[in-house]
Order: sequence, then structure tokens, then C-alpha cells
Amino acid sequence: MADPGTPVETRIDRWLCAVRLVKTRPLATELCDGGHVRVNGSPAKPSTRVRPGDRVEARIADRERVLEVVRPIESRVGAPVAVTCYVDHTPPAVVTEVRPGIMAVRGEGRPSKRLRRELERLRLGGDR
Repeated sequence: MADPGTPVETRIDRWLCAVRLVKTRPLATELCDGGHVRVNGSPAKPSTRVRPGDRVEARIADRERVLEVVRPIESRVGAPVAVTCYVDHTPPAVVTEVRPGIMAVRGEGRPSKRLRRELERLRLGGDR
């Protein structure tokens, strides 16, 4: 049985913020307006209502999240309570191998001659 204070349905933008998937409600609204949120396969407006059992697909921070709503809440709660409000069906993230080495920092200006030679050595993979 649900708590007497728990709503039967709530807005998707409020729910995304309440379960701590986004930091602020305006950010959740922006994601919905940008087409990054889908509820049950359909694009969601910020005012789209979610109920228990609904499937929410959201692209948050360059990661595709797939969630099932367990409990629609409206106010932000702590992290331990928030994870009980959804079931995460997100596939595991694919880890890409990053080659160690010298990296040029964007905004640092033109690399020095020594740094350019080291970068070339890394790109070509040889010991020139």
C-alpha cells in the first residue's frame, strides 16, 4: 500500500529532480524541452505525468539512462530514499581504453617544440 502522502502521478520534470537525476528542476525542464526525455517510448514534455510502472528514458550528462518508476514523488529527497523510487535498467557503460601519455591542454596555446615531438611520437607509435 502506498503512503497516504504519496501522489498517484507527478510531472516528469519534478520527478527527475526529486529522485536526484538532475540538480535542478529548470534543468529537468530543459532536458524535456530538448527532446532528451521519453516516457513509455514517447517524447515527454515537462508536464507529462508519470505513474508507477512507467518507463523513462533520459539522456543525462552524455549517458543514456533507462528507469522504471516505482514511486512518483514531487519533493527532493535524500539519495538513499531516492533510489527506492525507481528501478534502474540502464545498460552498463562501455569503457574505452585511454592511451596514457602526453596530452595537450586546450586553451594552453601552441605546444612547445618538445611537446609537439612527444605528441608525434605517441601518434605514430614509434621511437623516433
